[in-house]
Amino acid sequence: MAKKIKIIVAKPGLDGHDRGAKLLSRIFAEAGMEVVYTGLRQTPEMIVETALQEDADVVGLSSLSGVHNYFFPKVVELLRAKGLDDVLVVGGGIIPREDYEGLQKAGVNAIFGPGTPTTEIVEYIQKNVRER
Repeated sequence: MAKKIKIIVAKPGLDGHDRGAKLLSRIFAEAGMEVVYTGLRQTPEMIVETALQEDADVVGLSSLSGVHNYFFPKVVELLRAKGLDDVLVVGGGIIPREDYEGLQKAGVNAIFGPGTPTTEIVEYIQKNVRER
């Protein structure tokens, strides 16, 4: 039997809106993934520590408060510093399209904006998670 994909779903910063993150957590679980939802108000250090402790394959970051340009690259930086270069990092939420390129250059593998079909997100993760 193939190993389940383990995904950490996190809300970095002071963003208190987690309805979308909770919905995606359920969708990922229904797709057969093992999901760890970190809850609200997570620091990049807390998110990376959870990814390390849980041996995560994926870190999914959600931002609705405009802090994505700081927090998403910081999470990638800290993952790399811990030797977790093989962890897939995806982001979503209210992120202006003009920010996508900078986030991807900083190491975020994919950004999913409002209206993205959830099947597209699940398929992307399933196709791009790295064997470890």
